[in-house]
Amino acid sequence: MTLTTEKTVREIAIENPATVRVFESLGIDYCCGGRRPLSEACERANVPVTQVLELIAKTQPDSQPSGKDEWADATLASLIEHIVTRHHGFVRQEVSRLEPLLAKVGNKHGDTRPELRSIQELFSALSQELMAHMFKEEQVLFPYIQKLEAASRGGSQLPGACFGSVEMPIARMLAEHDDAGELLAQIRTLAGDFQPPEDACPSFRGLYHGLQEFERDLHRHIHLENNILFPRAVELERA
Repeated sequence: MTLTTEKTVREIAIENPATVRVFESLGIDYCCGGRRPLSEACERANVPVTQVLELIAKTQPDSQPSGKDEWADATLASLIEHIVTRHHGFVRQEVSRLEPLLAKVGNKHGDTRPELRSIQELFSALSQELMAHMFKEEQVLFPYIQKLEAASRGGSQLPGACFGSVEMPIARMLAEHDDAGELLAQIRTLAGDFQPPEDACPSFRGLYHGLQEFERDLHRHIHLENNILFPRAVELERA
């Protein structure tokens, strides 16, 4: 992989998935803000670009022969199935687990840790947005993309849709991803990068660990959609 500071974070993450861990550890947005050049992304994260380049140089590509993201060349139907099963499923599972845990920890420690109540409100807003967002993807956008791919492979006429071009719902999904990314960033800031206080009880520690894992999975989830699924769907329709 030829690496320059003008290459976008999105391109780097797709070509070498091992770099995702580097970006996550430094707070560099590779999903919602993945279209920024590496130099700009480093500046926004207040991280020296030389440090990032050194860490990326030490990474090794995944087991894929090309070193690219394993989903970069998969069928769109299989990628959609993976997103729905793995990532949508994870969101639904963790929301149902983390919301009661947030209430429990907030009730116990909210008087001395007021940020917990703010985190609870933000996570509630995030979960509501995600549930509506995933419903629209599963019921409208994803089925259309699957039909689009099937038509392309079979050489048949493209499917019609009430929204016209696939670019229209994708633009809406991208905007909602940005909203989710902003809420995640606010939660991380309030939670002090998910570092619990030294005297935190097991529930408190479990909460912050769960929120961190939720953020990590959602970043990967959005990366697959923003940087792989959606651009390929637009390209397929145009072709």
